[in-house]
Amino acid sequence: MSVADEVLAVRRTAGVFRLSGRALLEVHGSDRVRFLQGQLSNDVAKLDPSGPHSGCYAFALTREGRIVADFHVVVRPDSFWLETAAMALPTAIARLEKFVIADDVQIADRSAAFARFAVEGPRAPELVATAAGAALQIAAECAVSTQISGVEAVVGAWGSSGEAAFQIFAASEHTAAVEAALRGAGDACGAIFASEVALEVLRVEAGKPRWGAELGEHTLPAELRLVDRAISFTKGCYTGQEVVARMQSRGRVGHLLVGVALEGDVLPATGAAIEANGARVGELTSVARSPSAGTIALGFVRRGFEAPATALEVGGRAARVVALPFVAPGAPPS
Repeated sequence: MSVADEVLAVRRTAGVFRLSGRALLEVHGSDRVRFLQGQLSNDVAKLDPSGPHSGCYAFALTREGRIVADFHVVVRPDSFWLETAAMALPTAIARLEKFVIADDVQIADRSAAFARFAVEGPRAPELVATAAGAALQIAAECAVSTQISGVEAVVGAWGSSGEAAFQIFAASEHTAAVEAALRGAGDACGAIFASEVALEVLRVEAGKPRWGAELGEHTLPAELRLVDRAISFTKGCYTGQEVVARMQSRGRVGHLLVGVALEGDVLPATGAAIEANGARVGELTSVARSPSAGTIALGFVRRGFEAPATALEVGGRAARVVALPFVAPGAPPS
């Protein structure tokens, strides 16, 4: 099956993905809530392991308000999980450990302890319910404990495609059993096991930032249009808070993330200059060939060039700004 066929199949039904590029930190200790409340941009003190609000999305920021790492935060009975990109892990650990001074806080890399799967697509809830033996009620960004094929698992509600999406964590020694259960549940609803290459196309179609592409220490939360999702303005002080608050009050940043549609089938290089009226106004950060939307990209442009339908050029090719997402969740695949 081609990557294009995989992408279309996921948007029609669902896809199961083995995740190789994700990591997991676990934070223990009696001071863990106070410590993380001062280090992360969202209000982790409000999370409740026994209630519906068990997780959130958050950033660790520099003092200048730039992004050190992005985390899916899940509160557990005696710890916090910080799920992030594997390539962000060394910087994330160094950043957090730098501020552990007299705190009772322990930070452990638990990435190797868990098998990681994603289930995405309109029939993802049905697939996960079949694998778990019961429908799971999970709020966005949150997680619950369950069993899959008799194996303890944690299922979180977030993903890359913009469709219904779930993250599955199970002890690594049970990888084969969980994979077999997901395959069986997938067969029952017409889902496929898909590649991470297809997941990347789905991500670009959805306009979701990725670490190492759109996300990094070169970017600010407001440039990514992620302030509402990742920032609390009521929790009090944390590293980078003053800059974030100042930008929010002024209501402006110099650059913004946009979708770019390009003429032709040849993919431009990431980092290619975006031009308007012969002047450079930004650069591409992710590119993909979408079976539904054609040649597409994500990139940053200077304020004033972010409106949908703005005419652009990339490498001499005509392009235009497109409102994100390129492919709306639930839209019939082309």
